[in-house]
Amino acid sequence: MLARAFDEDPILRWAFPGQRSRDRYGDMFFRWSLWRCADQGVTWTTDDLAGAAIWALPDRWRVTLSQLARLVRWTAPGVGLRGPRVMWGLSMVERRHPADRHLYLAVLGVEPVRQGGGLGSTLIQPGLGLCDGEGLAAYLETGNERNLAFYGRHGFDVTGELTLPKGPPVWLMRRPPR
Repeated sequence: MLARAFDEDPILRWAFPGQRSRDRYGDMFFRWSLWRCADQGVTWTTDDLAGAAIWALPDRWRVTLSQLARLVRWTAPGVGLRGPRVMWGLSMVERRHPADRHLYLAVLGVEPVRQGGGLGSTLIQPGLGLCDGEGLAAYLETGNERNLAFYGRHGFDVTGELTLPKGPPVWLMRRPPR
C-alpha cells in the first residue's frame, strides 16, 4: 500500500526512476521503514490497511549502521549505480533534523484511491496527540509540494529546504507542541 501511495512521490522517483524498480524496491523501502520503527509503538494503520503513519521516537529516529546495511541489502539492486548519490542525498536530509527532542513522522501514506478522504488526518492525530501530551515537537520531510498545505493544516511550518543531488527539493517541516 505505501509503495502505491508514494508512486508519484518525487523522492521515490529520484531513488527508483523506473516503474518496475519503484514497484519492487519502493515496497522494500517501506517494509524496511516499518521494520525499523514498528517496535517503537508509534505506528498506526487503518483497520483495512488503507493507510499508515510510521513515527520514530525521540533519540530513535537516527538510522543505525545495521539498519543502513539492511536498507542497502534490500534496495541496492533498485538504486543501482545511483547508490552513492542516493545515500549522500538521504544523509543530507538526516543531518538536517532539529536538535531538540522530537517525534519524527517518517512515513504517512494512504492508498491512492482513498486519498483526500480524511484518512491521512486521522492517521497523523495519534502522533500529534503524543507530541502535545509529552511536550515534544513533531518533525517530517516531504518532497511533494502539494503536501505542504496538508501538513500546514496540522500545524507544521516549513523550516528549511534542500535539493537532493540531481534530484527534487525536500521541504523540512516542524510543528511545536501545543
